[in-house]
Amino acid sequence: MPKQLFNRWHGLHMVWGGVLLVAMGAWITWVHWKLGIIAFLLIGLLFYYVIAAERKFRNDMQEYVLTLTHRIRKAGNEVIHDLPIGILLYNEDKEIEWNNPYFISMTGEETLVGKNIFDLFPMLAQLKDQNQTVEISYEEDFYRVDIRSEDRLLYFTRTTDYVTLLKKYKEEKLAIGIVLLDNIDEVSQGMDDQARSLMLAKVVSMITEWAARYEIYLRRVSSDRFMLLMNQKTLEKLEATKFDILDEVREMTHDYKLPVTLSLGIGSGSDSFTELGQLAQASLDVALGRGGDQAAVRDGQRLSFYGGKSNAVEKRTRVRARVLSHALRDLMKESANVVIMGHRFADMDAVGAAIGILKAARLMKKEGYIVLEGVNPSIERLMEHIAEQEGLHQRFITPAEALQITNARTLAVVVDTHKASMVPEPKVLQQTNRVFVVDHHRRGEEFINDATLIYMEPYASSACELVTELLQYFQERIELDDFEATVLLAGIVVDTKSFSLRTGARTFEAASFLRRNGADSALVQQLLKESLEEYLEKADIIKHTEIVFGKYAVAVHEGNRSTSQLTAAKTADTLLNMEDVEASFVIYRRADGLIGISARSLGDLNVQVIMEQLGGGGHLTNAATQLEGSAEDARRKLMNMLERIVEEERESE
Repeated sequence: MPKQLFNRWHGLHMVWGGVLLVAMGAWITWVHWKLGIIAFLLIGLLFYYVIAAERKFRNDMQEYVLTLTHRIRKAGNEVIHDLPIGILLYNEDKEIEWNNPYFISMTGEETLVGKNIFDLFPMLAQLKDQNQTVEISYEEDFYRVDIRSEDRLLYFTRTTDYVTLLKKYKEEKLAIGIVLLDNIDEVSQGMDDQARSLMLAKVVSMITEWAARYEIYLRRVSSDRFMLLMNQKTLEKLEATKFDILDEVREMTHDYKLPVTLSLGIGSGSDSFTELGQLAQASLDVALGRGGDQAAVRDGQRLSFYGGKSNAVEKRTRVRARVLSHALRDLMKESANVVIMGHRFADMDAVGAAIGILKAARLMKKEGYIVLEGVNPSIERLMEHIAEQEGLHQRFITPAEALQITNARTLAVVVDTHKASMVPEPKVLQQTNRVFVVDHHRRGEEFINDATLIYMEPYASSACELVTELLQYFQERIELDDFEATVLLAGIVVDTKSFSLRTGARTFEAASFLRRNGADSALVQQLLKESLEEYLEKADIIKHTEIVFGKYAVAVHEGNRSTSQLTAAKTADTLLNMEDVEASFVIYRRADGLIGISARSLGDLNVQVIMEQLGGGGHLTNAATQLEGSAEDARRKLMNMLERIVEEERESE
């Protein structure tokens, strides 16, 4: 197009120039005919010269264009043949029609014509038939493949150097860790200085050897705390071994009255040293909140747990309970009112702990309310007795009513859970900045981080036990009425399975305090009675139980009929009493259509870790989860996890 415009412009100028010269020649001839003849001769010579020059110009231009076209074609061919980019053309049957010479060095074959691209590159078979860019590996190299489906064209660009550099960058990123001897005071209690020093020396020596083995920089910052510096590659090795130092230290000190356990918190995935340090400390807090004897690794948004095979060690000092009790008293004194929440579908432990906190609010002459969303079948008898208690029944309100009475000066107390998503009304926690958490479960990834006070002890049997300890220090002489003491005792009895599981010295001390304050054990048994229908339903579930791997009881309640969470939990407890059973799992259909799994353990198997991997959580010996799908799907997922655990046990033997 530009050439045509140039020719037209050039031709018009020549025509008008010729017309002008002829007009001038005619005028000269009219003035003087001899001069006119001479002028016309000169004009003719000029025309001849211009035409000859124009012809030469056009020939030169044509020769130049032909030469340039040849050079461009030659350069294009050289680019296709010599550039380090592979080009493939294929037909509708995904057979290669043409390839450039780059594939000779890439595949070692002279030509690929006629071969199926999916036979050569199977990883491309899963891709959709559309324009896209993917990363693949071929033999020992990596390539970026640009797919042009409309033209049936593939471009291969080698990215091995980039991938290698990126991998090296990721492997050399810094990770910061903190190691804590989390029960050294309990283990060394009663030891003399020499025995304590020898024990610490053995533990420190083992930790030092472990750090040297994995090329970790270790720095002791206090008697029971160490700082770790490592790269991402080392961290991946530690995760592959599941932090075997936890088992090594525990087994080495097994001969003591209590084995020494470690807790590790590791932060990675950030370029900021400050943020890495904060992530490491936060991870350590999570590991301790879950009972210790485990490692928590925070990599960006991912939080992973390793270990946690032993139960939490009971703290023998009540200093923390006394300090928190006084802090709770001061917080209530400064608050306008108190709103108490357990978890949704509250059980005996949640309601009992809430009534205990309500007692504390009454002692401070503050208006206190318990938020309850529906009545769990397990507490129907309890709620009937509460209805008979003058002034207590009116203190139970709905989530909507709780929102109306909550303001910035409200104290929100959360009992028997530490997850905002599990309370009846999470918005209550957003309307006030005064939150107190009392929980005995192992800490999960979700947590109420902005709580003012936190009393979270995984060693405790129940939330009722923790609330009872708080009440003992709330005032010098505190008196509970008979019903309040009975409900608190009932919560302890339920969660300890009548003092057979997860009980320590402080559990019995709390129960003794409640008995002295009038707790009625006969009423506790009456509150926990089960109906004949429930007993028969438990028997029906037990009938479908099978023992897998010689030590795990798995029961699947078949059919479309739903089962209550309480019945499933009681069935799991019953299965745990059978001979040679170390852990029990009951799979059932819930009223909301989801599939629930109730898990129980004697302590050798951490059912909390198993349930967490299935989206749930709980305690080392008591956990649960809810899944979508069918009961058979849930059973298959559970069996895969149990099989993996058994294989790991065999490999470690």
